[in-house]
Amino acid sequence: MTNTASRGDFTSDIAVVGFAHAPHVPETFGTTNGVEMLAPCFQELYAELGIGVSDIDFWCSGSSDYLAGRAFSFISAIDSIGAVPPINESHVEMDGAWALYEAWVKLRSGQAKTALVYGFGKSSAGTLRQILALQTDPYLVAPLWPDSVSIAGLQARAGLEAGLWTEAEMAAVAARSTGADAEKLLAAPKVADPFRAHDIAPITDGAAAIVLAVGDRARELCERPAWLTGMAHYIDTPVLGARDLAVSASAKKAADAVTGGDASGFDVAELHTQYSHEELILKQAIGLNATTRINPSGGPLSGNPMFAAGLERIGFAATEIINGTANRALAHASSGPALQQNLVATLEAK
Repeated sequence: MTNTASRGDFTSDIAVVGFAHAPHVPETFGTTNGVEMLAPCFQELYAELGIGVSDIDFWCSGSSDYLAGRAFSFISAIDSIGAVPPINESHVEMDGAWALYEAWVKLRSGQAKTALVYGFGKSSAGTLRQILALQTDPYLVAPLWPDSVSIAGLQARAGLEAGLWTEAEMAAVAARSTGADAEKLLAAPKVADPFRAHDIAPITDGAAAIVLAVGDRARELCERPAWLTGMAHYIDTPVLGARDLAVSASAKKAADAVTGGDASGFDVAELHTQYSHEELILKQAIGLNATTRINPSGGPLSGNPMFAAGLERIGFAATEIINGTANRALAHASSGPALQQNLVATLEAK
């Protein structure tokens, strides 16, 4: 399925007015339904915006039952909202960025004026890199239980062999994201050829939440809202041998749909890069230039909560606008092996 939207399609203006996320930690000791991580995020947003549960018209979450290890884990996560008053709620079995897409459509349709979107994942609960094999083709690939790092390694190797990037360029990405010295990173031993430890996002527990609001309601809640000026997502084939792994056709299509093919004017870009080489692919696919600050938050290489990290990219990009440190921002989220699915959103101040 392909969903696109451009600037001219809007029935109303929709903005990010609040963002909160749980600390990025390698392990939490709470339940896998995310309640312990989500409740503080909600309380932070309520306090920041001066609202309560009854002020949210629509709730939408993103998470994964197979990561949580239980069926309908998103239902028990609603405990973090509370039983009263009743709420209008939905869920996607995806990163929270796709829950935000659903909420954005809900608001555009006029069915709500406010929405709270959240995503959560307890990556430490199982053997994450094996669990992610369940995102692959269920007939021919998933039964082989391919390690997610190994699949990403195939993509990194494809680009290296094609001369599209070097290991030094991969190290430079990691150095900027983590604040480490690039030369020292490059001297480190490989842990899964062609990857060194710094090339791979850490296993991270976490949660994130974003509040969306329409028109005047957004202006009431936030002095400088981050207006969503476009959002689109495309999907590449799940058959790894049927696409060029060194490029991302779906990321390019999504970016072109919301930028008109010109991504040169963004102050900030938050990219959902779980491996260092993915930034190099996405920068080329989206068409970002050297003047755009990429992942000033540190990006997933400094903290990668599963099923929340993509939503965080939108949140961090919006925060740059809300704080006045950027006027235009681009956010990207990914799902599936080797950048299979890509969502791109654009935000700006008005």
